[in-house]
Amino acid sequence: MKFINYIEKVSGVDILGLLSLLVFFLFFIGMLVWVFKTKKKDFNEVSRIPLDNDNLPTQQ
Repeated sequence: MKFINYIEKVSGVDILGLLSLLVFFLFFIGMLVWVFKTKKKDFNEVSRIPLDNDNLPTQQ
């Protein structure tokens, strides 16, 4: 028996697909809003972290 046969027997399964799509859509819209509201200066500071030598651990 295929997995789809088990899924079809679950009541309310049709709304789960729509609900998951809505959650992911809202997440990506939220991320887009955050990206466009964040200042470019903040992104530049964060992008320099791997190149910053001040944060290197000291060797003993």
